[in-house]
Amino acid sequence: MKDTPAANRIHIGFFGRRNAGKSSLVNAVTGQDLAVVSDIRGTTTDPVYKTMELLPMGPVMIIDTPGYDDEGSLGELRVRKTRQVLNKTDVAVLVVDSQVGMTSVEKELLQLIQAKEIPYLIAWNKCDLAEADIKDGESSMAVSAEKKIHIHELKEAIAALHKEEDQSRCLVGDLVQPHDAVILVTPIDSAAPKGRLILPQQQTIRDLLNAGALSMVVTERELEAALGSLAEPPTMVITDSQAFAKVSALTPENIPLTSFSILMARYKGVLEPAVRGAASIHNLQEGDTVLICEGCTHHRQCEDIGTVKLPRLLEKFTGCHLHYEFTSGTEFPEKFEQYRLIIHCGGCMITEREMRYRMKCAQDAGVPMTNYGTAIAFMNGILKRSLGLFPDLERLV
Repeated sequence: MKDTPAANRIHIGFFGRRNAGKSSLVNAVTGQDLAVVSDIRGTTTDPVYKTMELLPMGPVMIIDTPGYDDEGSLGELRVRKTRQVLNKTDVAVLVVDSQVGMTSVEKELLQLIQAKEIPYLIAWNKCDLAEADIKDGESSMAVSAEKKIHIHELKEAIAALHKEEDQSRCLVGDLVQPHDAVILVTPIDSAAPKGRLILPQQQTIRDLLNAGALSMVVTERELEAALGSLAEPPTMVITDSQAFAKVSALTPENIPLTSFSILMARYKGVLEPAVRGAASIHNLQEGDTVLICEGCTHHRQCEDIGTVKLPRLLEKFTGCHLHYEFTSGTEFPEKFEQYRLIIHCGGCMITEREMRYRMKCAQDAGVPMTNYGTAIAFMNGILKRSLGLFPDLERLV
């Protein structure tokens, strides 16, 4: 469970005003001195993340956020960080100081939580110091981080809020049968992590193992030899998006071909709008601005896919000189009117909730959004083939 990727953990965010006791409550729930606590308002200046096991939920990510009433120019940035955390939160705990009660700050936070349809619980902290009785309700609970009052009950209540996920949902396991042979093409170049595979490749291999399928992992240089070594054609070939064109040329048309990125988009629930978004690449014109987003932060290599390869391919395909903006990690714009297209990575490092949120933001703003693998397949003229495993989406190409 310690090795569970952050994107696959249930994210539990603690929100509230400064000095409401959010950090103290996080420490009480985790049983560790995770967050620095102080009587000084605004001690937490950035979101603090902690992985742990919370039964019966399983692996979770606990997030302590800055006070939502922070002030000044730095305070504005901290409040923005808190809103970003809301986008990835699966369960929210709104911490209210029982001595002060519900203020306009908590009410605004509660409206945001409800608007995003996040299951929530109101934790009335410092209940041991409150002058008036606090009545527990279906969505509220009196607690004390300092006196450890009702902390166990709070953890049970948080766990009960999360709806059990569909355990049958797979990355690729539902597309194969036991003993099916699958070839995975994983280029090893300057952008590949030293000594390991990237997360989508690891997760795909694990999913195939769970399904009882046979995995053959090769680079694009060994693909032809791998195909020739099999007595029968493989059930499918799955490739890294960067090698799409070469792998498509080497793989016979009768063998289904797709990419890790397309499978991840399907897993995150955004493949259909990503396919629609890819088609809008045809509409790009001279001087348009394209937003390219990475869900994680990493050192950019000289041939980085997001900042180098995609812009090069876009300009070759469209014949236009385009402008680009880039974001990574938790950064994602709040305004979109300047963009004609958004191209996102596969999203393996962000939660499904955040991926869906980002897609919805783009849709609400009327800006098409696609992902790396879908866009690359489209510009190489192989998107229809790449969607052959999903007949209901082929019609969109």
